[in-house]
Amino acid sequence: MMDSKDVEAEIHPLKNEDGESQENLGNQTEKEDSFKKNTPPQSRLSRCRTVAFFLSIFTCLFVIFIVSFIIPCPERPVSQRTWRISYNTAVAYNFMAMEDINRDRIQDVLFLYKNVNSSNNPNGSCGNDGVPSPCTVLAAVSGANGSVLWEMPVAQDVALVECAVPQPQDSGASSACVLVGVSGSFTAVSSLTGAVLWSRSSSFGGNASVLSPLLHVPDGDGDGTPDLLVLTREGTEVSGYLHSGGTGLQIGRRGSLGLDGESGALLHVTRTGAHYVLLPCASSLCGCSLKRLYEEVTGRGSLLRTDPVWESRVGTGTPLLSSGAVRHLMHIPGKTGPDVLLVSSNACELLDGQGLTRSWAIGTAQVLRKPTLGHYTPDTVAVVIENGTGVDRQVLLLDLRSGAVLWSQALWGHPGSPRSASLLTADGRSAFFFWGLHIGENQTDARGAPHRLYMFHPSLPAVLLELANISAGIAAVEVVLLEPSRHAACILLTGPAGPAAPGLVSVAKHKVRDLVPGGRVVRLGAGGPESDQAVRDHFSRLRYRSAA
Repeated sequence: MMDSKDVEAEIHPLKNEDGESQENLGNQTEKEDSFKKNTPPQSRLSRCRTVAFFLSIFTCLFVIFIVSFIIPCPERPVSQRTWRISYNTAVAYNFMAMEDINRDRIQDVLFLYKNVNSSNNPNGSCGNDGVPSPCTVLAAVSGANGSVLWEMPVAQDVALVECAVPQPQDSGASSACVLVGVSGSFTAVSSLTGAVLWSRSSSFGGNASVLSPLLHVPDGDGDGTPDLLVLTREGTEVSGYLHSGGTGLQIGRRGSLGLDGESGALLHVTRTGAHYVLLPCASSLCGCSLKRLYEEVTGRGSLLRTDPVWESRVGTGTPLLSSGAVRHLMHIPGKTGPDVLLVSSNACELLDGQGLTRSWAIGTAQVLRKPTLGHYTPDTVAVVIENGTGVDRQVLLLDLRSGAVLWSQALWGHPGSPRSASLLTADGRSAFFFWGLHIGENQTDARGAPHRLYMFHPSLPAVLLELANISAGIAAVEVVLLEPSRHAACILLTGPAGPAAPGLVSVAKHKVRDLVPGGRVVRLGAGGPESDQAVRDHFSRLRYRSAA
């Protein structure tokens, strides 16, 4: 006998299934609701993180779009391959300095010329600036294109000039060019704008002659900038005048060095930290303690040091070294401090920086120009000595550590030829630049020949490359990197040097790499590339870098 439920299901099968389905569905819904009640809601922090993530992506994409398509990239200053600026009826000075004045990352050029014609200076005349006419003008031109950045009349005649002199922070100028006039004026000009920062009248004697160079000495007046020491000679006595580097005011009174010296002084710091002024005397090297000079000038004690070994010789007036007439003094990097390279009338010698004992010496005939440093190999520092004059001149590259001759070549030299130069190349060696005349088989008369610029690299020791020949008188020249690790340039200042015959004064830039393709190959011996074009290609591939 069938159960009533079964009978009902058999009569209404769909109804039964729907009922169970509804019942099961209701149970399932209740379970889901219960599960949802027991499940925690989505974290608000998680939603914030998601929003922040997409917002940051959107922001980055927006910034990239702005930088790439809307904001233009800063243009790199275009440096012309060559440029020239000229002045008529003027006289050139033997001075040139390099400094990035307009902050375009390209070195600019500072130079001096005598403004005989007032139309040379459209930005101001000598009389308007309180300088008697004709006057000397300090000018700054762009290294990129030769445009005039500023010009400033500074003195009627200039005896000394020194640029890159630090200035106090509140002066508005980071550095200045300080000029000492023959008449006694003492002026600082801002390197950035050409404005006069300060101008003083010196107390030099009327018969005193100013000796070069202008020495930077430790700060004694507490203005935070090095002081300036001006050396003068009157009769047989050398005097020293201390001036503040920040204001130009004289510090104390005149001090006597107790020496009969010449131009070419050097401020030397011994291994013990003592400061001494090294000065060429008649036929020897003399010295004076800077501490003693400070105390004599100011009348009070000084914190500067003295060295007992040096005092035993300097204090008695005994020359530090007797080696003939001293022509050049320069500092050389040593193992524990600066050493001194001394060029006298009969020898070139390296002196230890502490005791001035000879490390090596080589005989010389006559060295008219200051030596130049460079690298013959990455580990060998070389010094360039131009030994002799006229057709007897020899260009020598000496190993700085031993004095051994690394390379030599005869180059006829003009009396007014500029000094040699060097630029460090990417392989750790230096490219050397010499002025002179190579007298070959078909060229034996050097009289009236123009100045010739030769390039030498130790990778081709049997080859010189003649880059240019200049017939005008050369007042100053610099072979420099106008941009760090980019291109080398030769900056030439040409014109008459004597005020009696003014003429055309020009400042010109020539890119070294552009001079190479037209250079004349001079072979010094056997070896090297077979063709002249291979030599030019080798020099064209040279890359230059800034010295460390």
